[in-house]
Amino acid sequence: MRQTFYSNGKLLITGEYLVLDGAKAFALPTKLGQNLIIEKGTNKEIIWKSYDADGSIWFEDSISFLDISNKRNSESESVKATLTAILHEAFVLNPDFIINSEGYTITTELGFPKSWGLGTSSTLINNIAQWLQIDAFTLLKNSFGGSGYDIACAQNDTPILYHLEQGKPIVEKVNFSPVFTENIYFVYLNKKQSSKNAIASYNTNKKNNLARTIVLNDKITFEVLKATTLHSFTLAIEKHETEMSVILEMQTIKESLFPDFNGAIKSLGAWGGDFIMVIAAENPSEYFASKGYKTIIPYHEMILS
Repeated sequence: MRQTFYSNGKLLITGEYLVLDGAKAFALPTKLGQNLIIEKGTNKEIIWKSYDADGSIWFEDSISFLDISNKRNSESESVKATLTAILHEAFVLNPDFIINSEGYTITTELGFPKSWGLGTSSTLINNIAQWLQIDAFTLLKNSFGGSGYDIACAQNDTPILYHLEQGKPIVEKVNFSPVFTENIYFVYLNKKQSSKNAIASYNTNKKNNLARTIVLNDKITFEVLKATTLHSFTLAIEKHETEMSVILEMQTIKESLFPDFNGAIKSLGAWGGDFIMVIAAENPSEYFASKGYKTIIPYHEMILS
């Protein structure tokens, strides 16, 4: 029997890094996500094939049930080793999918280019959790780690406010449909940023006044959510970017790459890669294309509404 599961991609608008320490994060699920297709197989193994958005195969291999059930400490960061580790943690939470099966043929299909950083891993983890009827947040915690906001986006079709309370995920659906979304664009910076490395850098650099920073972050996040004009939204976004620049001891992306841009720019998620959010009175495509950034997506084409 063929089964298909789907999860949304994600963009983190506020609370990057700080969400790991309990700050409130505003996040948007994207129209683009990932499918997981499960079919029966043989030989006590999984034949796995992963397709990128252009239809090309970016990963293909077989994984034995024995490798999934027996945890082996591996230093390898290969796709197969990472996938096997995720499946092992899924096995710990629900061993029946190995014990009661002869094998599987599994296919994943990305709706966005893998390099975009919209949630290749989080959509996979949520899809596996749906398939095996296990908790996706627990599976994430036991495998990749992270705050879990991306899992919340994978599961929800509306904007969310997310935070951790004593380590447990709290998800609140929120309304965000201001008239100025036509002035919001998402621009890809032509490189994927490692979340793992960025988180390690944040943990090294975060200051002793973290509690104050979180309070300020939450205040700005609510200003972003409640903004009724393009001007008030822009001011809140610029304030957030300035505060994160201080705590990360990094230039803002506008300062480092686009100092002459007439509008506001905010990093999303890991600073220095993936997508930025651009707020502009006029379509900024010509400006960014002239700088070599040709993937410019309007808000309504990117975000689930």
